[in-house]
This record gives sequence, structure tokens and C-alpha cells, in this order.
Amino acid sequence: MNVEYLRNNHPKLISYMEAAGYSKDYIGRLQKEIQKILAEADSKDWDCYSDVYKDYKATPLSPGSLEKRRAFIGAIKEFDLNGKYPDGKWSGLLERGAYPKLVAEFRSLIDYHSTVERKRGKKESSIRTESQNAAAFLLSLQETGISKLDDIAEEVVMSVFVSPEGERLKSHANRNCISAFLKVCTPLNPNACKKVLSFLPATREARKNIQYLTPQETQYFLDAMDDMTNSLTLRDRAIGKLAYYTGLRSCDIAAMERASIDWECDLIRIKQQKTAEPLELPLSATVGNAIYDYLNEERPSVDCPILFLTQKGPYKGMESANIWRVAARIMEKASIRQSKGDRKGFHIFRHHLATTLLGNGVPQAVISDTLGHAEPESLETYLSADFVHLKECALSTARFPVSEGVFADA
Repeated sequence: MNVEYLRNNHPKLISYMEAAGYSKDYIGRLQKEIQKILAEADSKDWDCYSDVYKDYKATPLSPGSLEKRRAFIGAIKEFDLNGKYPDGKWSGLLERGAYPKLVAEFRSLIDYHSTVERKRGKKESSIRTESQNAAAFLLSLQETGISKLDDIAEEVVMSVFVSPEGERLKSHANRNCISAFLKVCTPLNPNACKKVLSFLPATREARKNIQYLTPQETQYFLDAMDDMTNSLTLRDRAIGKLAYYTGLRSCDIAAMERASIDWECDLIRIKQQKTAEPLELPLSATVGNAIYDYLNEERPSVDCPILFLTQKGPYKGMESANIWRVAARIMEKASIRQSKGDRKGFHIFRHHLATTLLGNGVPQAVISDTLGHAEPESLETYLSADFVHLKECALSTARFPVSEGVFADA
């Protein structure tokens, strides 16, 4: 394995990581791995960086330690072979999901689907969701010994969706993703794709009761964000108040830029990630002050347009998963929603804002505009928790000849 590029240029990698804000401990461990690779490359029978990792797998290491070594080797590989500097994302050796485990024919189907849908202008998030569900489906078939679409039988497809005891294993949404994937891939193998489509079982969409915030939970949440004695950061407080008072989606909060805040006009202007439509909201003093404090007292001084950044180097824009963790952290400090199954994401505040506005008689069209709904029908999801108006529809039992004792004995 030729490591001359790494030998001559690895100081550039270290300098970049120091400037990007990586911790001294992380950089030190990466340097140690580089020196080990440079010292042993000539004596070891390595053809590629996967062979380096295999050497580690042959030694007794804990799973956590092995995973860290794998990450370091992947980062070194990307720099050595592709000249790519670390960006905090998964590196070359850290392949995730079902796709890397698929046989060539199945992988080609996933690739074809992604290519076609991108040309059609489909959102990357939708393409990724369909591809991941399809890859998991194909991997389940592959694990039964199937490696071609033509070999797929109905009983094998059914075993993926339904257990021997009759329990449903896949959701309605999962089934729809697989169906959409097969329809896109039909031109590659019309007979096989249509056959597998016919094998997909009919599924019913399950709708759970939507959890909502109680007035007490709401107050505890607000108190936690105003309590400066707890360990919440200024960033977390700003994100929490933004989510509570605007009902913005987590993906939109993560994608917000500093330019999204119009301080002169007291407005928030964004392009919604879900619909790609613009949205303009008023910037309240409460939200504006929280964001101002974060920008001036805590936000790292890096040249990044994204408003909310990670708190450890290398500093970069947050993602939706990071925003969810902020929500969970605030709820933990507020001592609310800590039971198993409790909803902890910020979408509950989107629901809370919608039902509060409905209860106060705000017209539905105004609420839809505030939430950035592309279709007015999207508001129907929130109507089931409009308790103020639902109570107006209740019928009195006073005219029915049933005594209270009947209910007491029931």
C-alpha cells in the first residue's frame, strides 16, 4: 500500500483540524494512527485501508474502541486517497445501513431509483427515505438466499411483512416506500417489478392519538428555559423559544441562517425544507432577545452562514436530529415527558401552537399560513385536540332517562 502522499502531507491534515476546532485529544489519537500506518505500511501485507482495519479486528478490542479506530482509519483514508478533509460526517470505512450489504444487482436498483428521482426533482430526503426502506426490504430477501428480482416469490415477500404468528412487521409507510421504489425501477425489469408489486400486502395506515402539552407542562417548559441556574446553553434556550413561539419544524430551525433574521423589520424569513416555499413570521422580543444573546455571547466565531452551530469543533450547522436532542434536553430540565413513549420532539410545540390558535378563534387560513402549510387540509390533523370547540359539540345527557346510579354501578 502506497502511503507517500500521507507521509508528505499529513501535517496539512493536522493543521486543518487544529484550525477547525477539533479537540487536542482527538487530534492526538489521529496522529497516533497516522504514525502507526506510516511505520507499518512497508512491513505489513496491506493492499488497502480495509486491510488496516482488519488487523485491528483480529486483535481483542472492545466494540467501542474498534469503532473509534475504524473512524480514524476512515478519515485518514479519505485524506490520503481523495484529499478530503474531515467534515464531522461518516468517513470512508463507516458504511451504514443495508445498501453496502446488498449484492450488485440489488445495489444497481437502488442507484437507478436515486438517479431517476433526482432527475425528476424529487427532494433528497424523500429519495433517501425510499432508498433506505427499499434497501432494507431487499436485504431481507437476500438473507433468505434470493439475489435476483426474478427469483422473488410471494411467500418470501409476505414473510418480510407478516410474522408466522400473523403480527405485522412493516408499517403502511414502509410498504408505500417499497411500492414507489418498484414502480420507478419497472423500466429495468418490467415483469419482475410488476410481479413483486402484486405480492406487496395491503396495509392499513395506523393513526395514533396525538399527544399534546398540558398547561402545567407548558409552564414547566417555559420556566426551565428562563432558569439560568440550570445547565441549558444559550443556544438551547434560543432554539427552545423559537420552536415554542413560532411552531417551526426542526428541519427549518436547523437550516436557518443568520440572514434569516431581519432585525430591522423584526421578521423571520426562511425557505421551508419540507415544501420549498418561503415563510415569513414575526420576530417577537422574547425570541429575538434569546437569539441575540446566543449570537453575542456563545456562538463560535466561525465563517458559517447557519444560525445554530454544534458546540464542539469542527463547528458546523446543526441537523434535525441535533434539534430533537435539544428538545429532549429542555424537557429533562423541566421534568416533563420523561415516561416511556412520551413525545419529546419540538413538533409537539407546532401542535400546541395550532391548537392554541384554534381555541382562541383564529381563522384556519391564518393558522395554515403561520405554520407554512402548503395545503389547508394539513390543519385537519390538529382539529382533534381543539378541546375548546370540541366541547361545544358535546350533547347533554340531561334529557335521557338514565339515573346516576346506573353509571355508578357500571
